[in-house]
Amino acid sequence: MSPQEVKSVMSSGLLSFPVTDFDSQGNFNAKSYAERLEWLAPFGATALFAAGGTGEFFSLTAEEYPAIIKTAVDTCKGKVPIIAGAGGPTRFAIQCAQEAEKAGAHGVLLLPHYLTEASQEGLAAHVEAVCKSVKFGVIIYNRGISRFTPETVAKLCERNPNLVGFKDGVGDIEAMSAMFLTMGDRLAYLGGLPTAEVYAAAYKALGTPVYSSAVFNFIPKTAIRFYEAVKNDDHATQHHLLKTFFMPYLEIRNRSAGYAVSIVKAGAKIAGYDAGPVRAPLADLKPNEVEELAALMKLVEQ
Repeated sequence: MSPQEVKSVMSSGLLSFPVTDFDSQGNFNAKSYAERLEWLAPFGATALFAAGGTGEFFSLTAEEYPAIIKTAVDTCKGKVPIIAGAGGPTRFAIQCAQEAEKAGAHGVLLLPHYLTEASQEGLAAHVEAVCKSVKFGVIIYNRGISRFTPETVAKLCERNPNLVGFKDGVGDIEAMSAMFLTMGDRLAYLGGLPTAEVYAAAYKALGTPVYSSAVFNFIPKTAIRFYEAVKNDDHATQHHLLKTFFMPYLEIRNRSAGYAVSIVKAGAKIAGYDAGPVRAPLADLKPNEVEELAALMKLVEQ
């Protein structure tokens, strides 16, 4: 898939980030992961992101990363494109991107670099090094300490034709408007805030109708239903699902740092696709919180 084809895929439809399966000892469980992807693939996501943030990329080793991407590519071949997560220190991000390309992934989402603050010049050097290391499409993730100005992105796009997407996980409406007005259709734009459904209508108004759904991991039919409601300006369905599921879901998710991933794994287990525990430093939901989530899921996923 060419970078422009990746851009086209990123420009329409619902995207999702499958969780990564671990066994009881915390090791990658390829069999369970493949079964998860086989379950999710037919529900209609435009692309699946392997080893992304919800897939606990931040906890993966260089040795297990290629196996995760290869499992996703092999399982979903001919069904749905796979975009791989990559990030951390520049050289590690390059290593991941190259391994993903070798494994047959269709593109890469460049997650935030590790810990240290960086200037716009430094961020640009980081992104460009990854873009130059591969031929497939690259999407940058504007989040945390990796925050890009429109001027930086414009210069990067001039020098790197394979930079084709911008995913926003900050939620600054003014900054996102400036990015869209500066770059126009040069990039595909993705909404990437945790539980993106809550912000989906607002992002659509900004020219960003595409977003990634974490809840697709365990209530895929409802996730698609909500996406279609946003696409068709069906405010009644949006408001019903926000009130019935998403706002109570947020109340559970916001109880502890890191629950944005933990609650998704809990939901997958309730749905019958146990992905095992989260890895440290994350912590799993408490039993009473799992019960609350299960009750919410019964209200929407029939």
